[in-house]
Amino acid sequence: MKSNRKNYKQNQSNRYEFTVENLSKAIFVVNKHAKTAIDPKFLYNLKKVALEKMLNDGKAEKIGLHFSKSPKLSQQSSSVLISCGEYLFHLPPSKDDFRVLSHLGNLDKEHRNPKTNLNLIEAKTLLIAYTGIKQTQSTNANTSYTNKRLSPFVKRFGER
Repeated sequence: MKSNRKNYKQNQSNRYEFTVENLSKAIFVVNKHAKTAIDPKFLYNLKKVALEKMLNDGKAEKIGLHFSKSPKLSQQSSSVLISCGEYLFHLPPSKDDFRVLSHLGNLDKEHRNPKTNLNLIEAKTLLIAYTGIKQTQSTNANTSYTNKRLSPFVKRFGER
């Protein structure tokens, strides 16, 4: 029984090590959830900061530029392809990236990142610990809208 507990604790501590494998899995999970989140700003910022720190630490490398799958206002835009272990990610390019990196053309639709069994809370915890950024409390858009619409003569329940 004690050996099972020891193995469990050892597996849990391995999950929070800042290895390339753990960090890339966490970025993958955060990116996947950001695509469907109601307020994805923090998740995308967490991904960006973590990838930039991994690039600075030498745990990831920029491979080249890809044409974006869905450009916003232009007919064509590019994104930087970044390799982290077995995973590939895209970030918006800087002006320096256009000078230094070669263009790889269109996205390779055949390549898929490997699946992972990490949940969002564990992924966020790992990346927040790695990057040192803090999640700000976002105000709910609905509550601020209803507060603006209330008449100054109306008293809310409990304010009487």
